[in-house]
Amino acid sequence: MSGRVGDLSPKQAEALEEFRERIQDVLPLLPAQHDHFLLRWLRARNFNVNKSEAMLRKLGRHVEAITMIYDCEGLGLKHLWKPAIETYGEILTMFEDNYPEGLKRLFVIKAPKLFPVAYNLVKHFLSEITRNKIIVLGANWQEVLLNYIDPEQLPAAYGGKLTDPDGDSRCRTKIHYAGTVPTSYYVRESVKVDYEQCLTVSRGSSQQLEYEILFPGCVLRWQFSSDGADIGFGVFMKGKIGERQNAGQMQEVVPSQRYNAHLVPEDGSLTCSEPGVYVLRFDNTYSIFQSKRISFTVEVLLPGQSQSPKKRAGSQVEASNQSQSPNNQGGSESGASS
Repeated sequence: MSGRVGDLSPKQAEALEEFRERIQDVLPLLPAQHDHFLLRWLRARNFNVNKSEAMLRKLGRHVEAITMIYDCEGLGLKHLWKPAIETYGEILTMFEDNYPEGLKRLFVIKAPKLFPVAYNLVKHFLSEITRNKIIVLGANWQEVLLNYIDPEQLPAAYGGKLTDPDGDSRCRTKIHYAGTVPTSYYVRESVKVDYEQCLTVSRGSSQQLEYEILFPGCVLRWQFSSDGADIGFGVFMKGKIGERQNAGQMQEVVPSQRYNAHLVPEDGSLTCSEPGVYVLRFDNTYSIFQSKRISFTVEVLLPGQSQSPKKRAGSQVEASNQSQSPNNQGGSESGASS
């Protein structure tokens, strides 16, 4: 017999009746009291009434809200890939729409300097009420956690007393920690990206995109793909916007190399350690016969801003794409060869 309603053996039906009788004191507190719900606990313990009762009394309490700890150790620029951010935003929206008020508070620990940038990319998916429940802790985070969480329920690695039977302070038998995603799970080739701009790099030439960064700590982020063949790409820095320089005259920040962006979209980011004019250079000088069409999106991210400032009127971060064409006007989207 399957052990489900309408498909119980006499022994299973007897176990269900005994189980219901034993938990009369907590039954009204459970989220459901029907047979469908109770049979889940019995099936989980192979209709052993004693074990089913012990599990329900331990785990079957009605939970109004949860306290979460978000450990940011290892958070880096590689986690700011735009399609991943958008997917994470969709997940947050799903929880906001379908599980209202499920979060009591969320503690962020070990937050790197990059955290404000990462948080501002997703916070607009959260309601104001939820945002007010997020608490970013400093160096004394273990002490603070103990003010809100019972030490017996907090892993020893986080300042509590809970350990695994083998003494593991991270309680790996109870907590599934994240890690590096296996390459077999990669779906990047199937991700469709909507790019904001396109340009054509003629054979034997290059194109430069200039971004004037006025504040240290800004994050310059890019995504691009090419049609038909690979393309060279690198990031350089120079002193004055609009001043024509070739690659050899500029300071190389991200070494130029060829990318198979026609096979897999390329993305990357750079934390700008100092103000200046940063140049994103698409290089096709090695190609004698073939021009390359590039689709791309470039963003400049500031802590405290959830979208690229270059999209905002009156921004202090400016983006330009200079051209040597005599018909070029200020703010033109044409490109320059070098």
